[in-house]
Amino acid sequence: MEVVAAVLNSLLAEPCRLLVRSIYSRISNFLKSQKNFIDLQNNIKSLVYLRDDLRLELDENERHENLPRTQVEEWLKRADELEVKVNALPSGDSCRLRYKLSRKLVKLLKEAKQLMEAGSFFENMLVVTERPKTVEHIPGPSIMGQKTASLNLSKIMELLINDKVKRIGICGMGGVGKSTLVKNLNNELNKMPSAQPFSVIIWATSSRETNLRRIQIQIAEMLNLQVKMEESEERIGIRLHKRLKKERGFLLILDDVWDAIDLDLLGVPRPEVHVGSKIILTSRSLDVCREMLTDINIEVNALNGEEAWELFYQHAGQIVEAENIRPLAEAVAKECGGLPLAITVVGASMRGKSMVPLWKDALSTLQRSVPLIKGIEDKVFNTLKWSYDSLQDEHIKSCFLFCCLYPEDWTIEVCELVRYWFSEGLLDECLNYEELENRGIAIVQSLRDSCLLEQGMFPNTVKMHDVVRDVCIWMVCSSQNRYRSLIRSGIGLTWISEQEFPSSLKRVSLMNNEIESLPDCTVKCAEASTLLLSGNHNLKIVPGSFLQGFQSLRILNLSGSKIQSLPSTLVQLGDLRALLLHRCFSLTELPSLEGLSKLQVLDCSGSCITQLPSGLAKLTDLRQLDISETSCLRTIPSRTISSLRNLEFLNLVHTAYKWCAKGESVEGQTPFEEVLCLKKLVTLYVLLDYIPCLTSNEINWSRRIKRFKLFIGEGAHMHDNILTDYDDNCVILNRLSFSREWIGGLLSNASSLRISFCEGLNQMLEKLVIDSTKVGCFAGMKLLKISFSHSTLKPTPGGFIASFDLLPNLEEIYLHSLSKLESISDFGYFLGLRLSKLRIIDVFSCPQLKHLFSVEGTGRTLIKLEEVRIESCERLKVLFEYPNLGQQLETDCVAPNLRVLKLKNLQNLEALSRHNESWQHLQQLKLLNCNQIRKLPLTTQNKHSIKEEIGELEWWNGTD
Repeated sequence: MEVVAAVLNSLLAEPCRLLVRSIYSRISNFLKSQKNFIDLQNNIKSLVYLRDDLRLELDENERHENLPRTQVEEWLKRADELEVKVNALPSGDSCRLRYKLSRKLVKLLKEAKQLMEAGSFFENMLVVTERPKTVEHIPGPSIMGQKTASLNLSKIMELLINDKVKRIGICGMGGVGKSTLVKNLNNELNKMPSAQPFSVIIWATSSRETNLRRIQIQIAEMLNLQVKMEESEERIGIRLHKRLKKERGFLLILDDVWDAIDLDLLGVPRPEVHVGSKIILTSRSLDVCREMLTDINIEVNALNGEEAWELFYQHAGQIVEAENIRPLAEAVAKECGGLPLAITVVGASMRGKSMVPLWKDALSTLQRSVPLIKGIEDKVFNTLKWSYDSLQDEHIKSCFLFCCLYPEDWTIEVCELVRYWFSEGLLDECLNYEELENRGIAIVQSLRDSCLLEQGMFPNTVKMHDVVRDVCIWMVCSSQNRYRSLIRSGIGLTWISEQEFPSSLKRVSLMNNEIESLPDCTVKCAEASTLLLSGNHNLKIVPGSFLQGFQSLRILNLSGSKIQSLPSTLVQLGDLRALLLHRCFSLTELPSLEGLSKLQVLDCSGSCITQLPSGLAKLTDLRQLDISETSCLRTIPSRTISSLRNLEFLNLVHTAYKWCAKGESVEGQTPFEEVLCLKKLVTLYVLLDYIPCLTSNEINWSRRIKRFKLFIGEGAHMHDNILTDYDDNCVILNRLSFSREWIGGLLSNASSLRISFCEGLNQMLEKLVIDSTKVGCFAGMKLLKISFSHSTLKPTPGGFIASFDLLPNLEEIYLHSLSKLESISDFGYFLGLRLSKLRIIDVFSCPQLKHLFSVEGTGRTLIKLEEVRIESCERLKVLFEYPNLGQQLETDCVAPNLRVLKLKNLQNLEALSRHNESWQHLQQLKLLNCNQIRKLPLTTQNKHSIKEEIGELEWWNGTD
C-alpha cells in the first residue's frame, strides 16, 4: 500500500501543481485585468507615437539605400495589427467580461512591450538624414557702396538678434531692391558661420500667383527632404513642420510675396512658439506684411542722386565720363528716378555707346514715357505693371491712373484727388462729404501700402514715383486702354494741335504748361470725362467751339489761368460735375450756370468775380462751394445760399462780402443765420464782423458741423499763425468789444479758441460762467490762445466763478502780451480749470506775471504737463508758488512728466523748482538771459536723459 501511495502521489503531484498554478494565474489575471487594461492602453498610445515617428523617418530617409527598410516595414505592419486588435476589444465592466478578457489582455500587453523594445532599437538604427548646409550663397548684385541699402542691411542684422522681433517685413515698389537687399543679407550670414544665430537659413521665392506647394518644395530641398509627386500640400506641411521643429532655430526668407501665406498650411512653425526662429518676407504690399503679422516693417526707398549715378556708372561704363556724354548720361540716370532695376537696365543698354544722338534719343524716349530702350518694357515696365494688375477693384485702378495726369514729381493733395474721384463717378455719390473723404483716404492708403504712391512733401499729400508714372502713362496712352488719356502736363507746351485729340480719349491733362491758346474748332472728344488745363498762366481764352467737343465732360479745371470769362457753350456740358476756377485772378464774371443741373463742385476761390453767377440758386445738386479769397465779391442775393439744400462744404473766408445781422434787410446781403438752413452742411469756413446770436436750435445745428473755422472780427483771418492738431474746429475772435455777448454757442463743438485784441474779456468770461449751468462744459476744447489784452482774466471780488471745469480736456494754452495777467491760477479759478490734461504752456510778454501757478490752486499736480515755454515776463520770480502747504507735499513733484523747459529774458526768475524737486523726464533745457538762477534741476535720474542744454557759457559755469 505504501508503495502504491507513493506511486500515486508522484503521479498526481505535478498535475495538481499545474492545476493550482493555472487557477492562481487565472485568478491573478482576473484581479489585475483593470490595471492590465490601463497599461495596455498606455503602451499602445506610446507604440502609435513611435510607429508614426518611425514611418515619418522612413519616408524622409527613403532616398538612402542602406536603411533597414524590410525589418522596419515588418515592425510597422505588426504595430498596425496590434492597434487593430486592441481597438477591437469589447468594452464593459461585468465580471464575466473581465474574466473572459483577462488572459487576452496579458498576451496583448506582452506583445506591445516587445514591439516597443524592438521599435526603440529600430529608431536608433535608422540612419539620420544628411545634415543640411546652414546657408547657401545666392547669386545677386552687391549693395557695396550704397549707403542707404547698407544701413537697411545693418538694421536687419540688428533685428535678427532682437528676441522681441520674430517677423520682419521688407516692403517697397517693384524694382527698388528688396530682393537684392535680402540676398545680401543671406550672403552676409553665409560669411559668418561661427557667429551664426540660426541652425539653418532657408530661402524661398513666392510669385504673383502664390503656389504653396512650390514654396514647400524649396524649403524641403534646403532641408534635404524628398517630396513625392502624389503627396498633398497638407502632408508635406506636416513633414516640414516636424522637421523644422528639430532645428535649434531657423531663419526663413520669403522673397516676393504677393499674398499672405498661411504658415500652418506651409508647414513652418510659428516663430513666436519656436524659440530662436525668425521670418523675413519681402513684398510690394504693406498690407501683405500686416496680414502676416510682421513685428516691424522696413521700407526700401529709391536711391539718392549720388548712389543712383554710381550704379548707373557701373553698368554704363566709362563712356559716361566723356565730356560730351556726361550731361546727357546724368539726365538719363535722373530719369530712372533712383530705381535700381531701371538704372541697371538703362545703363547696360547704353554701355559703350559714344554717339551723342543715341544718348539724346534715349533721354527723349524716357521723358516721353515710351519704352523704346532695350529691356525697358519687359524688365521694368511689365514688372511694375504687375503691381497695378494686382489691384483688386477696377475703380481703384482708375483712381490710381488718375494720379499720372499730374506733372512729374508733383505733390498731390489728397483732398483734391478725392474731389476728382468723386466728380468722375469713381466714388459712390450716395456717400456724404465726410464719408467720401474717408473713402478717398482709404484708397490713397491702399495705394501707398501697395507701394504705388509715396508720401508727399507735406502732410495729407502723396506723389507718384517718376518711373511708376512712366508706366502709367505707357498704359493709358495705349489705344486699347479703357482709360486712354492724353497727358502733356508740365512739359512747357505753348500750343497743341486738334490732331492730338483722338475721339477715344477719356482724360486730357495739359496742366502746368505755357499754353496761350487752344484749338478754335470742335475737337471730337465725346467720351472724355476730365479736362485739366490748370496752371496755364498765359491762357486767356477758352474757345466755345473747343468746349463743344467735350459733351461728356465731368471735370473742367481752368485754375491758375488768365481767362476773363467763360464761353456761353459751357452750359451745354450737361454732365459737368466739377468746375474749378481757383486763382483765376483775371476772371470777373461767369455765364449763367442754370443749365449745369448736375454740377456738384464749384470753386471760384481767388478769382475777381464781383457777384455770384446767375442760376446758382437752381443748382440744387451742388455739394461743394468755395468762394474764398474773392476780394471783389460784395453781394450775395438773399436766399441764394439757403437754396443749395445739398450743400456740404462752404468756404466764404477772405471775401469782401459782409453778412448783415439777423433781422436786418440790406440789399445784396444776407444774415449768417441763413447758412443754418443747410441741413447737410458738414464743413464751414466763414468770416463774420459780429458774434451771431444763436438760439438753442441753432446751437444744435452747430454741433452737427464736423469741421469749421469761424473768423469773427476785423482781420481775424490774419491771426491764425499757430498750426496745431486742433485746427479742424476753430473759433478765432479778433478786435471785438465784448459787453454781455455769449460765445458759448460757437464753442459747443470747437476744438480751439483764439482771442486777440479784444476788450471786455472779463465780462465775456463771466457770461460764459453764468450760462454754463445751462449748457455744461466745452469738452471738445483742446487749445486756448489769448493775446493782446488788458483784462485781468480773474474774477471780480464776489463775482461769479465756475462750479465745475469748463474746459476739462484742455491740452495747450498760449498767453501772449497780456498786460495784467498775474497768474494762470487766477484764470483757472475763474473757469474752474483743473488742467488735468494740460500738456503745453506758452507764455510771452506778460509783464505782471508773478508765477505760473499756485500749486494749491491747480490741484497740486499737473500730471500731463510736458512742455513749458516762457519769454519776457520781467516780474516772474518762481514758476510755481506753494502757499501754506504742509509737509505732505514736500516730496511731491508739480510737473513729474516735464520734458521741455524753455525760458528766455526772465531777469528776475530766481528758481526753477524747490530744493528737493526734480524733473526725472526732462530732455531739453534752454535758459537764455535768466541770470538770477543759480541752481538747475539736474539729478542723477535726469542728467543722462537731457539731450539739449542751452545757456550763456559765463552764466552756465556759475550754476550748481
